[in-house]
Amino acid sequence: MRSKSGFTLLEILVAMAVFGIVIGAVYSAYYTQQRSYEVQKEISFMEQNLRAAILLMEREIRMAGCDPTEQAGAGITTAGATTMAFTMDIRGDTAGSDPDGDTTDTGEAVTYTLSDIDGDGDTDLVRNNVMLAENIDALNFVYLDEDGTVTSTASEVRSVQISIVARAGNPDREYVNSDSYTNQQGDTILSAQNDHFRRRLLTAEVRCRNMGLE
Repeated sequence: MRSKSGFTLLEILVAMAVFGIVIGAVYSAYYTQQRSYEVQKEISFMEQNLRAAILLMEREIRMAGCDPTEQAGAGITTAGATTMAFTMDIRGDTAGSDPDGDTTDTGEAVTYTLSDIDGDGDTDLVRNNVMLAENIDALNFVYLDEDGTVTSTASEVRSVQISIVARAGNPDREYVNSDSYTNQQGDTILSAQNDHFRRRLLTAEVRCRNMGLE
């Protein structure tokens, strides 16, 4: 009890080594959890962005060709692989009014395409020159006739297959994406980029219930 001797140099070094190991383990666990959180946040935002966009597209494409008065001439006007345009007579000149036989009212002519509309170097899903979803690497449309056969003739379209590839906003340096992405026909719409961005592919098939009505 009366001894005034302190720690030896060896004891101090051992204590420091143990302390360093503990601190390293704590930091490693924190870093892993933080990285996992950031990755999941990026994926969650990307998927929400993608799903919201495709839900709107499904709803509007389903209404393509809506022509209650049979005077508007509504239908699909562009049936491209990366661009789709269509019209529908769903309202009149004033809010809440009935279809009026034309497709010149707000929201009756719709075009979906890809464009770098905000000028940041990344392509975005655009609806009528307004960004619908950002960081979209691929947009693909496949048009099917009443027999389910692929067609490029707008008047023969009865359903549309949509495929969209979204990309995370920030790269993950510890991840390499070497996947390629295909549409529902098995055609490649985005080849392997071999970069550090995580991506998600979402597809849907929409029946154009107003097309082909006699």
